Amino acid sequence: MIELLRAEPALFTGLVFLFSLMVGSFLNVVIHRLPKMMEAEWHAQCAELRGETVSEAEHKRYNLWGPRSACPKCGHTITALENIPLLSWLWLRGRCSACGASISARYPLVEALVAVLSAAAAWKWGVSLQTAGALLLIWTLIALAFIDLDTTLLPDSLTLPLLWLGLLFNLGGHFTSLSDAVIGAMAGYGVLWSVYWLFKLATGKEGMGFGDFKLLAALGAWLGWQMLPVTLLLSSVVGAAIGVAMIVLVKHDRRVPIPFGPYLAGGGLVALFFGADLTQAYLGQF
Repeated sequence: MIELLRAEPALFTGLVFLFSLMVGSFLNVVIHRLPKMMEAEWHAQCAELRGETVSEAEHKRYNLWGPRSACPKCGHTITALENIPLLSWLWLRGRCSACGASISARYPLVEALVAVLSAAAAWKWGVSLQTAGALLLIWTLIALAFIDLDTTLLPDSLTLPLLWLGLLFNLGGHFTSLSDAVIGAMAGYGVLWSVYWLFKLATGKEGMGFGDFKLLAALGAWLGWQMLPVTLLLSSVVGAAIGVAMIVLVKHDRRVPIPFGPYLAGGGLVALFFGADLTQAYLGQF
């Protein structure tokens, strides 16, 4: 079977695309539920500090596996036929089958984004450990980007395992050498940590969250320190352009923070696929 998939890259790419549609559906659950689970955990910890008793049933009643997804407006439980990636949303015309409430187009967009990027990784690296690693990185970055977009949070439960998995994966030198991965993790954290404190000393305000440090450290662990300049340049330029546009065009309140995680994740994805080519093209000018 492995030999067949290696001989037929289009078949392998198609299978990864279909499988990743299902992964994208699950990531929608992670994006929606993980922040709520974190909030419930914080409330439970605060209750314990106040000396209140939190029942085990109440503490564990909501997780990534249950209860089943339901319409937030009428409570209609989503059936299996209504949960087919992409197709169900199109079939339902973006509305709940019970009450007709609108279903956000972001759900199929996340599924499509996950599937397209995963298929691109499968096509680029074929049947290999690089593809397996790239898929893990892509899936986690997409989840982190949308969670940060919704909540301005980058959960440690995703960023820290991503960092350690990057170092573990590069024990075999699949994307970079282990030494470059370790230096990348240290430099990624240290660069944004330094920017954070310089900005705070200069303005008295916090310019970014600690989750951004950990995310860039994770990208350095996966891709090596050489990809950090590309990642930072792309994320900073795009983030600054979008931030200015939001302030000027839609009158975004300057006091409301704009999450940097989505831009870091986007820069990391570009570096994953094109980082080496972009670096070579830039250095070639000199």
